[in-house]
This record gives sequence, C-alpha cells and structure tokens, in this order.
Amino acid sequence: MILSIPSSSSATSFASALFPRVSASRISCSVKSAGVGVWRRSCFLCASKLRGMADLLDEKKSSSTNSGAAAAAVASSSTSDFDQRDVAPPRTFLDARSEQDLLLGIRKEAEAGRLPRNVAEAMEELYHNYRNAVFLSEHPEANEIVLSNMAAALDRIFMDVRDPFEFAAYHEAIREPFDYYMFGQNYIRPLIDFRNSYVGNISIFSEIAKKIQQGENVILISNHQTEADPAVIALLLESTHPHLAEDLIYVAGDRVVTDPLSKPFSMGRNLLCVYSKKHMNDDPELTDMKKKANTKSLKEMAFLLRSGSKIIWIAPSGGRDRPDPITKEWYPAPFDVASVDNMRRLAEHAGRPGHIYPLAVLCHDVMPPPFEVEKEIGEKRVISFHGVGFSIASKISYHEIASAFEDSEEVTSRICRVIVFFCH
Repeated sequence: MILSIPSSSSATSFASALFPRVSASRISCSVKSAGVGVWRRSCFLCASKLRGMADLLDEKKSSSTNSGAAAAAVASSSTSDFDQRDVAPPRTFLDARSEQDLLLGIRKEAEAGRLPRNVAEAMEELYHNYRNAVFLSEHPEANEIVLSNMAAALDRIFMDVRDPFEFAAYHEAIREPFDYYMFGQNYIRPLIDFRNSYVGNISIFSEIAKKIQQGENVILISNHQTEADPAVIALLLESTHPHLAEDLIYVAGDRVVTDPLSKPFSMGRNLLCVYSKKHMNDDPELTDMKKKANTKSLKEMAFLLRSGSKIIWIAPSGGRDRPDPITKEWYPAPFDVASVDNMRRLAEHAGRPGHIYPLAVLCHDVMPPPFEVEKEIGEKRVISFHGVGFSIASKISYHEIASAFEDSEEVTSRICRVIVFFCH
C-alpha cells in the first residue's frame, strides 16, 4: 500500500495539517500502463539499441587504435610498460550469442586474472537471478532481452573492474558516448509489471515541473527501498514527466558508487555522493575522511540549490527499508531528524524559493536488500518481476506547522514521524 493514514486521532489531525490537500479519499492513483503494449514490442528493441551502441563505441575505439598504430609503436619502443586503458577493451561479453557464451566469458576472464573471483561469482549469480526474474514476465522475447541486457551489464561491470570510475562529490549522469541513463532504464524495465504499478497524485508532479521551470527548487523527502529506486521512479515518470525523470538528483550512499555491480548503473544518474551515518564508523581510520567528503557534498548541494531549478531526492533514513524480523512486514526505516532539518535549512538559504514534498516509494519486491545491514561490499542480488509504485503528497508548509509549536526541533521530529506514516 502506497499510502495509509494513521488511525489515532492526534496523528490524523497532525497529518491533516501537514498535508492539507491529501486525504485517503482523495488520493488519485493512476495505473502506469500507458504504453504497456508498446513496451512489449519495444523492450527488445531498446536492449538491442543499447548493445548496438556499445558495439559502435568499440568500433570507433578500434578504428582510432588502428589509425595510430604506427605512431603508437614508435612511442612505445622505448618502454615495455603501457596503460591497459590504451588498449581496446576485450569484447568477451558483447560478442556473446548465448547464455553459455556469457557464463563461459565470466569464467574465462576470472581464470585469466582479469576478474577477481568474488566479482566473477557475483556476476554469474546476477545473471541467473536476472534471467529468472525476466522469465517471470512471460515476455515473448525474454531470452533475447536477457541476453542483450546482461551482455551490456557484464561488459560495463568488467570495464569498470579494469579501469575503475571515480565519482565526484557531485556526479552528473553520463549520457555519451555511452548512455548510462538509458542503460539503467532498459535494464530495470523488464523487471516491472507495469499493469500492476501505480503513481499516486500524479498532478503534483505537474505542479513541481512548473516550479522547476520558474527557477525554484524542490526537495523530495522519501523512504528508500532498493538499489533500483532511481530507475523505478524514472520509469514511472518517463511517459508523463520525462524531464523530471532525467533531471532528478539523488543523494547516494557510498555503497552504490563503490560496489562493482552497482557502479555502472550509478554512472547514469545525477548523484550527490555521501557516506551514510550507518557506515560512518565501519572503519575508524576512515571516519575523518568520510566526514570531510560529506562536508564537500553539502557544499556542492548548496551551490546547486543557489543556481535554482533543481529537484533533489533524499532518503533521511540513511539506508533501505527492511522487514520486521518477526512479522516480516515491511516498514519505512526511521528518518534522521537532523538530515531533514539540514535539507530545510539548505532550501531556505539558497536565495531561491524552495519546496519540500514527501514521497512514498514501494518497490522492495523487485530487488529486496539483505535482511540486515552489511558492512562488507558485495551483497547478494535478489531480483524479481513485480509491480511497483509511489505516491507524492502536498508540499510541507514548515512555518505554518511551526507556529503551533514552541520547540523547532519538535516540529521537525513530528514532521519526520508523519512522513514515515505516509510512506507506510
């Protein structure tokens, strides 16, 4: 359920004050099924185009390498060392024509020492889980979609292992020469049951789009469910608000910019990179570095907000929602009050009008996290085909709410609790 109103009268009355235009009876959920038939026909075409793009890039690199071969030979004659980035990347996965080719390619690169064993094992596991999930969709071209999407994914993972990409404090989505944004969209698309997916209060996104056009800023305070959250949000918005889908900036934890299986997908999103409080002290020797990095990211965020026309998504929980260990029911993780208050202050001091909206995301079935928070990088990826959804509420009028309370910290704390109710 995307939205449920707390049953207690005090919580209900406070929620009414916080979300004056939203009530259980007025929530309008629209099925994101427009284009389902088109998706059925085009999903394989999108995957094929993605693979073709990677092929074209390699052809260009090969042509460039050949044209400069003589000069390169002369330049390298005085040394036996060279940077592997100057060599055309192997086409181990792009040339694969079957499942067996992909799996043998993983094992071959591991045996050659070009893939760490743990990464190779994770890549093979990812392939099987992704294949099984796409097959659940009963798409008539499921085999072709799996082969094409996984060839592109394994190729990008392998490329990053050979030449690791470093994320800046503020990372802008890489759209060329390889379009990492569409790569991520097309990879997650076959996992979503669009016929059973929903968007609540879609008209509010039109309101947000107008504010962005007028140079104003928007902050989305959200729960966080899976690594696929950005793709899920973008896929459900792409037919109605494509610019919002592409322009969204996500406050991202360090794990999605360091895990080899996550990095290629993160490269296609606009990110403000931070270290989560949950992992701040995992290695005491790195704590100071992490704090300095977070300070730099906050400065980047302040600069972005001062420039205006920005929409930023943040999960103040600092991590993904997880089920209750006893009941197995999913609950939004508690919000960090200080994080919410920091976002409010940044928005208010940007010199531009700023607006904060609550966003409730439901997509844990597509890619649920481990039951417990793990310190080590390299979690197991469980993947499924499932419906997803999200709902947005009216903007938060902080100062109107604050007028009813004497303690400003209590205001933010109550706002956090009600947003969490909204997300449940």
